[in-house]
Amino acid sequence: MSRPEIGKKAPAFSLDGTGGKWSLKDALGSNAVLYFYPRDNTPGCTKEGESFTAAYAQFKKAKTLIFGISPDTVESHHKFKEKLAFAFDLLSDTDQTVCKLYDVIQEKSMYGKKFMGVERSTFLIDAKGVLREAWRKVKVDGHAEAVLAAVKGL
Repeated sequence: MSRPEIGKKAPAFSLDGTGGKWSLKDALGSNAVLYFYPRDNTPGCTKEGESFTAAYAQFKKAKTLIFGISPDTVESHHKFKEKLAFAFDLLSDTDQTVCKLYDVIQEKSMYGKKFMGVERSTFLIDAKGVLREAWRKVKVDGHAEAVLAAVKGL
C-alpha cells in the first residue's frame, strides 16, 4: 500500500467515533487534523490528547477540526475522552482499515520484541480535502504547537 502524498487528495474514509459516524468529506470547508495514536489511556497518548485540547481554541479559530484515531473501540474512546475532557472527537478504527490507508501500521519494537502497531502520526488536510502536511514517528512534546503553526501557514 502506498503512502498518501502531500499535495494530493487525502484518502477518503468513514469511521464511528465519540460524536457518531464521521467521514472525511464532512470536513470539506474546514481544515482537518487527523492524529493517529496507538492506544487509549497510555501515557504518550494521554499527553498528546491533552496537548491538542490545550490548543483547541486556537485550532478552532483557524477553522480546523481535530480527530484522534486509534484501533480502540468507540466505548473505550468515550471513557478516554470523558476522563480527560478532550475537546474533540476520537474515531475508532478497530479493523485498522484507515490506519492502513494512511500507512501508519509499522513494525515497532518493545522489550526486544517486534510487532506491528500504530506509529504515532499526524496529517493536516486543507479545506478542499488536500493533504498538506504529514508528521510520522511523532514525539509528543511540542507536536500540537508544530501542527498549529502549520495550520496557521495554510
